[in-house]
Amino acid sequence: MSKHPKVFKNARLVLAGEVFDGSLTVDDAGLISGLGSPTDVDGHDCEGDYLLPGLIELHTDHLETHYAPRPKVRWNPVSAVQAHDAQIACSGITTVFDALRVGMDEDADLGYSDMRALADAIETGQRENRLRADHFIHLRCEVSAPDVLSAFKVFEDDDSIRLISLMDHTPGQRQFVSMDAYKIYYQGKKGFTDAQMDDFIRKRQARASSLAPDNRKHLSAIAQSRGIAIASHDDATTAHVDEAISLQTKIAEFPTTLEAAKASHEAGMAVLMGAPNVVRGGSHSGNISAKELAEAGVLDVLSSDYVPISLLQAAFQLADEVEAISLPQSVAMVTSTPAKAIGLEDRGVLNPGLRADLIQVKMVGDIPVVRGVWREGKRVA
Repeated sequence: MSKHPKVFKNARLVLAGEVFDGSLTVDDAGLISGLGSPTDVDGHDCEGDYLLPGLIELHTDHLETHYAPRPKVRWNPVSAVQAHDAQIACSGITTVFDALRVGMDEDADLGYSDMRALADAIETGQRENRLRADHFIHLRCEVSAPDVLSAFKVFEDDDSIRLISLMDHTPGQRQFVSMDAYKIYYQGKKGFTDAQMDDFIRKRQARASSLAPDNRKHLSAIAQSRGIAIASHDDATTAHVDEAISLQTKIAEFPTTLEAAKASHEAGMAVLMGAPNVVRGGSHSGNISAKELAEAGVLDVLSSDYVPISLLQAAFQLADEVEAISLPQSVAMVTSTPAKAIGLEDRGVLNPGLRADLIQVKMVGDIPVVRGVWREGKRVA
């Protein structure tokens, strides 16, 4: 029995199936101990703001922007992780899967030694209690890259890895079905002539044909043997989904078509889309929009991807813009559903016995403001 419970009063509690005006109590172990009616007892006054479970982020590339803020500039990795963590927590995210790349292009700005340094910094931050959010590692594996297996070995015994995604950015498929979009992206980035671009595409396609199928199978076998969840990436066809099913995939990240999203959802995978896609009103790559998938009933999880604050904003925006989606349903996309998909059963819902990872949110106009963040009952932002 807790001797000194913490009370959050005068709150709009966003529960699994309703929004409830009342109070929430946290025990000394940092667990939710009860939900109740409005109370006059001493405690933290939420002033009528929403009280949500802490957000759960499965795929963010944001850490790299702190580690490499300019071309050829490298920041101290522990300091970079702390800066990233501060922005994550102040965006309402209390559990984050930091995405690190393995499998690099020959001209990549970062190598897997950089990724290992960042992983070490994340683990140091956790161990030394430097971080506000709870951090895990998500390895983004480029299956068509020649070094993906050797790079993966650098992380092979790392217990922080709880998720891998199997990616293939080869032109003419998945994210880059449109060759025009691919050419615009890479010619703008590299300054290729048309002839150089055509040669680049031929080499990438040949490399993928020879490497990707075996690498995909090998990586998924390692993940399955270690109990690491697997995500597919940019699936565009039912054939892609069938392949994902055969590899025991749990999460379908960023499907590029309604066909692939529906097939993934029907197969029991959690369909994940980018929150920036919701906030901006569409995909920056010209693929299917997250809102279209939400309207079709096949959107399960949102990820902030490259803008941490977008996760909270997208949840409120979906509830406002999609008639069939209530606020508890959209909040589940950023809390309980990602928790369940990744096997974190101790968080993601305002239920007694679960972790008191909480965020206090006030709506100002149509933009949510995070006014407080608690992890296991302790204020972190």
